Amino acid sequence: MNRWLIGARPRTLPAAIAPVLVATSLAGSEKNLLRAGLALLVSLSLQIGVNYANDYSDGVRGSDRNRIGPKRLVASGLASAQAVKNAALITFFFAACIGFILAIQTNLWIIAIGALAILAAWGYTGGKNPYGYSGFGEISVFFFFGLVATIGTYYVQTEYVSLKSAIVALPIGALSCAILAANNIRDRAQDELIGKRTLAVRLGDHRSRIFFVSLLAITHLAALVGLRSFLTLLLLPFTISLSRQVMGGVTGLQLIPILEKTGKLQLAFAALLAITLAI
Repeated sequence: MNRWLIGARPRTLPAAIAPVLVATSLAGSEKNLLRAGLALLVSLSLQIGVNYANDYSDGVRGSDRNRIGPKRLVASGLASAQAVKNAALITFFFAACIGFILAIQTNLWIIAIGALAILAAWGYTGGKNPYGYSGFGEISVFFFFGLVATIGTYYVQTEYVSLKSAIVALPIGALSCAILAANNIRDRAQDELIGKRTLAVRLGDHRSRIFFVSLLAITHLAALVGLRSFLTLLLLPFTISLSRQVMGGVTGLQLIPILEKTGKLQLAFAALLAITLAI
């Protein structure tokens, strides 16, 4: 597989696609497919950019030397640290350019929000005090890949914000957090050894697994109670199976498929939610 595709971490991309999908469906007759497409490019670019940025920052810190998960470009020697850093910066620049186009078409405040998103993406593992090393990664993911991505996509098409767009953002944000939680559960033991205080490290193994399952439960409750999306109950057996696997104590390499399945769950959930909103 191409090394840059490996570094982009395709398993995490549903977190970028899901908010655009549901927000566009919610926009209904007011949807603007051109702006939706631009929003999708921004979302995907930010997700890929943060993956490259994490690869670079963790690589130069030495955090990935004994990593259990998929290969990282810097740590494995597939690419130099400078090349990966450049890839991150180029991807962020592309996201900024597309975001600027959307801002010109709608509201210049989008530029400030986009700049904040890029700074947050870099600061997750980059800089002197990366907040991802202090257990705040899930909060950032919920805010940017849940609230900002969903409400923002809805806004650039309708040019207003509704309460429903915020409600729709809740399950999407919870599932994005679940993807990160699965990743951090897998790396918890190694992260603890190197002083990386992710939320999984802070909570400990058992409670971090409960947190993962809670995020899945919140997802279903938000869709059912807040949006009356009974169609999403079709995914309940899959969610229960995933929860049982995590609570069953799978560790190490066994958690890699969990990450992929959580991404697939988010994409399927977004698709069923989008159908409900369209109906």
